[in-house]
Formats: sequence, structure tokens, C-alpha cells
Amino acid sequence: MHLEIITPDRKVFEGEVISANFPGADGSFEVLNNHAPLIAALKAGDVTLTGAAGRDTFRIEGGVVEVLRNSVIVLAEGASA
Repeated sequence: MHLEIITPDRKVFEGEVISANFPGADGSFEVLNNHAPLIAALKAGDVTLTGAAGRDTFRIEGGVVEVLRNSVIVLAEGASA
């Protein structure tokens, strides 16, 4: 699935991933390929992405995530690798 992490300043990540783990406002959750449509609030924490090349972790300061038709967009208040 295609995933983007965007902050007000820049695009932090864009690429294909197998799975993504998010720090949801009500607890952590994972998104896999063909996930049902979803919009969720995120709290500050780590977003962990698993792709063909391995695992990446980004620290976010909160935001929202939208999952729709194998496309995931994270709108984060701030993020660092």
C-alpha cells in the first residue's frame, strides 16, 4: 500500500509499505493491505513502517491518519526520523 507522512512544513516519507503501526488516540493499531476505510486521531508517538527493505520508525507529535483504497495519508503536527 502507498503511504505518505506529511507535516505543515514538508513531506517526511512517501513510499510503498507492507504494514504500518500507529499511536492512535485510543491505543495503538496496525494497518495492512486492503484495510477498511478509516480516519483516526493520532497522539504523539512512533509510527513504525514495514516495507520490502525493512523497518522504519518516525516520531510524530500527533495528527490524523486516513486509510482509503490501499492509500494511507498521515497529517502530522510534526515528525522526525
